Amino acid sequence: MDTFTPAASQDRRTLCRLDEIPDGGATAVDAHLSDGDESLILLRRGEQVRGYLNVCPHAGRRLDYAPGKFLLKNDTLICAVHGATFDQVGGLCIAGPCRGEHLRAVAVRVEAGEVKLAQDSA
Repeated sequence: MDTFTPAASQDRRTLCRLDEIPDGGATAVDAHLSDGDESLILLRRGEQVRGYLNVCPHAGRRLDYAPGKFLLKNDTLICAVHGATFDQVGGLCIAGPCRGEHLRAVAVRVEAGEVKLAQDSA
């Protein structure tokens, strides 16, 4: 699974407040990463947040059905275009046209109630 590293000058850039993501839900934010500006999916479980590029590996389209609105069911994220179903924890496609592929992870962290790009994506 590929992980994108934030641009050095933007390591601590705040993406959003934790309370802007519903617990058990998701939101989309724009971020400046080392290879350019990207839309990210932020998935929240309690105080933990996982980040992925908002791009389906099947056809390269965004996963949201409307800006920042995602289909979530039973710990999965479903692509609104072709129905690819991804495990929220690891980003693995478990059903649909890109089964076995992964969403591209982006390292994020929660600090003082804010979701930020992590300095170290390893």
